Amino acid sequence: MLIVDWPRVEAAAPGDREEMLIDAAFGEAYSDDLFEHGWSWPEQPGEDWYGRYALRNTFGSYKPHFWAGHRWDHMRDFVEPKVREALDRFNDALFWHRLEDTTGVGSGLPERPCTWDADLLLWCPPDHVPLIAGWWRQAAPQLEVVREPFTRHAAEPGGWITTFESFADLLTDWGEVVTEAERRSWGVVGLRC
Repeated sequence: MLIVDWPRVEAAAPGDREEMLIDAAFGEAYSDDLFEHGWSWPEQPGEDWYGRYALRNTFGSYKPHFWAGHRWDHMRDFVEPKVREALDRFNDALFWHRLEDTTGVGSGLPERPCTWDADLLLWCPPDHVPLIAGWWRQAAPQLEVVREPFTRHAAEPGGWITTFESFADLLTDWGEVVTEAERRSWGVVGLRC
């Protein structure tokens, strides 16, 4: 996952943006350590326009996001309304997308087609980030109330995100990403690997 200085990316020639993002995600700061977790920052002068975050226990795969959405779908009706609302929006904005189609509730963020010539899974401009970070700030202190609904309605031995802890870890990592992006007034992008 990358957070990026949006104007710096948009200042690049349109045909160069995808390579620029790929280099940021998989170049110098990239580690092939599947158990890596946390931030890595470029060390070369002039490359201070991005940060890379390795989400815990994802091993570079998008599957945990799918499974987190699947688990959320099974438990969300049993979560306190205030926490459910914040997590619905947070999850939908970052990795669920189209929650509104099945539940009538979504992030409410305006649809913006990606204008960059790049193969992205996530394209989150800087003006969306404060809203998403705000939803995280609402939900994070109450995340523990999700434990019981997860355990009763969503825990399964198969697939990914099989425990409340793994679900909470994924959300907490996303919270770290959007909080840092908000602090820097940057956007968030996720490349298809």
